[in-house]
Amino acid sequence: MNTGNAQSAKNAWRQTVARVVKSEMSVRGVKYQALSQRLEEVGVDQSADNLRNKVNKGIMGADLLLQILYVLKARPLDAALLEEILTDLSVSKE
Repeated sequence: MNTGNAQSAKNAWRQTVARVVKSEMSVRGVKYQALSQRLEEVGVDQSADNLRNKVNKGIMGADLLLQILYVLKARPLDAALLEEILTDLSVSKE
């Protein structure tokens, strides 16, 4: 197994997570402080700085990702959207 390819794939998925969350935040005009407050309303304690770090790195648990998408009232995710982002990431690296 080529660890370089595995690492590249992992990074692509992390960038996809970051793009999805940032896109949903942008569409709704939500900044990290407001996201933190929305999460707090559903019992999730995450500071704005902590959220910024997790989103920018694309590293968070599935539970937090779902909680963020829920409080943002995110558009449905589908395989076509994920494929589009992954394709865009691979093209931008070439």
